[in-house]
Amino acid sequence: MSGSPPDPSRRRFFRQFAGEIAASAAQVVGAVAEVRDRSAAEAQAILGTVDSAMGGTGARTRATSGSRGTSVPASKAVPDPAAGTEAPTGFRTPFRFDADDVLFVIDQRELPDVLVEIPVRHAHDGARVIRDMAVRGAPAIGQVAALSLAIGGWLARNAPPRSRDAIIKAAAKSLAGARPTAVNLGWAVDRVMAAYQAAEAADATGVEIAAAMRAEADRIVFEANDDHGRLAEHGLHALPDTGPRELNVLTHCNTGPLACGQFGTALGVVQAAHHAERPIHVWVDETRPYLQGARLTAWELAQAGVRHTLIPDVAAGSLMAAGKVDAILVGADRVAANGDTANKVGTYPLAVLAARHGVPFYVCAPISSVDLQTPDGAAITIEERAAREVTEVRGRKIAPPGTAVWNPAFDVTPAELISGIVTEEGVLRAPFGPALAAAAAAREARRGPVPSPVDWGGPVVSAAAEPGRA
Repeated sequence: MSGSPPDPSRRRFFRQFAGEIAASAAQVVGAVAEVRDRSAAEAQAILGTVDSAMGGTGARTRATSGSRGTSVPASKAVPDPAAGTEAPTGFRTPFRFDADDVLFVIDQRELPDVLVEIPVRHAHDGARVIRDMAVRGAPAIGQVAALSLAIGGWLARNAPPRSRDAIIKAAAKSLAGARPTAVNLGWAVDRVMAAYQAAEAADATGVEIAAAMRAEADRIVFEANDDHGRLAEHGLHALPDTGPRELNVLTHCNTGPLACGQFGTALGVVQAAHHAERPIHVWVDETRPYLQGARLTAWELAQAGVRHTLIPDVAAGSLMAAGKVDAILVGADRVAANGDTANKVGTYPLAVLAARHGVPFYVCAPISSVDLQTPDGAAITIEERAAREVTEVRGRKIAPPGTAVWNPAFDVTPAELISGIVTEEGVLRAPFGPALAAAAAAREARRGPVPSPVDWGGPVVSAAAEPGRA
């Protein structure tokens, strides 16, 4: 409650990293290893003893034949009240390393009921977990794609050069085409492919090429850790002053570490406020039809000890009309050059309602989600997903057979409805075109240039992805 003292033991996932952000590119490898090791340690606390084969053992952990249509085996921790085992608790990032060539990705479709991990052993596994929404959230998608492509480079290290080139380019196209709207996906694949082609042009060996690809993928993970921590601090200072009264924030979809890795974006701002011991309460949109808010955001906030209330999406307007929302924080899957923003469907009506009721509406997005090559929202490809995500809820039918469905996964919020875009380079205000370009330049000046994009024959963007189940 708002008058209760903060409980430091409940702060699971924000400042444990923030005080240790590496300051230079020379520390990238160490920083990524630290993120990897902490992720593995947190997974061990949830799953029990982690073995090298399946990523989890113990009385109630078993191997399965895959989850919700995936063909790869998974490690599944099954809650068993009779045995004293409850639903998954604790907190962790969306993936962890089991070995240098095996990445375990949490199947977010199964949370909060059980913790299932899907092993990614080659790039096509990575494309599958992205396409089927086992992993979702633009930054997390980009990180998983980069690491999956690097694994593909390692598997091809001993192939003849021409075969290796064909294998890696096919892997890149498979990953880049897995989902069309989130810009981080193609951006991350392009970066790893640029590192690949630079190493190849230098006559590197297959092992050296694989190492270069992995180094670039690790750099992407490291940068996300750093950038999202900076973003959270900037967002904290943008929150409205409510005096001694509890701050009421409304959020849509899931923008925590499961979706973004390490900190989170919009939920990272919430965590920064929580760490600063500012009384805060979060209204959590359930986020139909995939229920990311109900299943994931509420779960993460519970692990962090942040007071929150789940609401139907259609109740947000009534809350604003009653003066019970001080600010809205959302993420972004793609920010166009003029500031128009694609995010989970349902974001646009929230922005309209916020404008009607004078509620600040903030988009929280790293520069990696900004697409300066896309002029405005009309040019953003909006993914459309299968009818069953609307006609079923977690496998149970809720509509008559044959009901026609339109199921866009995202909508576009016009820039004029956005109060500010929170980035690692600060809170940007209108006019967003010059502000976004300047922020991108500032990030490059601070980071140094990333590998230049190259023409590798992609990315290939599909009109729609084959979905998993809600």
